[in-house]
Amino acid sequence: MPVITLEGGKLNREQKRDLIHRFTSVASEVTNIPPQFFSVLIREQEDANLGFGGETVEEIKARMQP
Repeated sequence: MPVITLEGGKLNREQKRDLIHRFTSVASEVTNIPPQFFSVLIREQEDANLGFGGETVEEIKARMQP
């Protein structure tokens, strides 16, 4: 059974449902594997646990606030 994994920041319930639906739909279309065989795993990370260019996402968001 294929597994699709997304690792990223926090998402709301609607975003998660939409991603799961779309990932499954597109993957099934492309591979010709029935949608019921796909698993989708969303791993959310806190902004303090993600970093880019030596800064946490938390720091980047704070710096970008007006």
